[in-house]
Amino acid sequence: MSESRKPDAPLPTLYLPHGGGPCFFMEWPAGLAGAWDPLAAWLRGLAASLPSAPKAIVVVSAHWEAPRPTVTARPDPPLIYDYSGFPPHTYELRYAAPGAPAIAARVQSLLRAAGIPAAADEQRGFDHGVFVPFLLVAPNADIPIVQLSLVDDLDAAAHIAIGRALEPLRHEGVLLVGSGMSYHNLGAFMRPGASPGAEPFDNWLHETLTADAGARQARLAAWDQAPGARLAHPREEHLLPLMVAAGAAPSDPGVRTFHDRIWGTPISGYQFG
Repeated sequence: MSESRKPDAPLPTLYLPHGGGPCFFMEWPAGLAGAWDPLAAWLRGLAASLPSAPKAIVVVSAHWEAPRPTVTARPDPPLIYDYSGFPPHTYELRYAAPGAPAIAARVQSLLRAAGIPAAADEQRGFDHGVFVPFLLVAPNADIPIVQLSLVDDLDAAAHIAIGRALEPLRHEGVLLVGSGMSYHNLGAFMRPGASPGAEPFDNWLHETLTADAGARQARLAAWDQAPGARLAHPREEHLLPLMVAAGAAPSDPGVRTFHDRIWGTPISGYQFG
């Protein structure tokens, strides 16, 4: 990574597709093998694309919902194997990145200063929306990570506001990452070639995120009016981490940094700033 970034230059924010369960760490049957390889390669290259190494990472995962934004606050977070039906060895994956209680406290402080109630969980660890992709993004597990929950009302505008409140972290050497999937209709996704709504919604998402940043917030807040929206996301938990990432970069246009078809379905990742 380059060390030329000025100390006060903000880090970008990221929205990454985290795959399906432990998809990068298992053998797939013939006809399905290799589908996740381009995404895995992109995740492995993310760290090198940053202007400098972050001192800590805050990850908003699709797999944790709470009544208010809640952060992991223990220094040694365990792993939560919150997937089922996968090979036994995928429940033995290890990712020993330390927590960052001071960063967790900073997140709470920023949210409360913006009038957003916040909480900490001193017991919870990292779910697979964190450890599965970060085994590829930062395999040495040497960067402290704090996980931030979604709010269980799943309100898009509220999650954009959460991101906006956390924008100062970008100037403090903290990388903010939304971890989800740009298409998350699992029943359709697991039937290759049958992904209703995927194409129109992916096109709308690209247009929305790469156009004028000033118009982005209103379009994202009304995401469910987009073409194919509820077909692509019957439930929006995998899209809301994007709202936080975009909200934390209110003046920065988005750039699509990953785009591929996985089993025929378009899947995208983005960077802001």
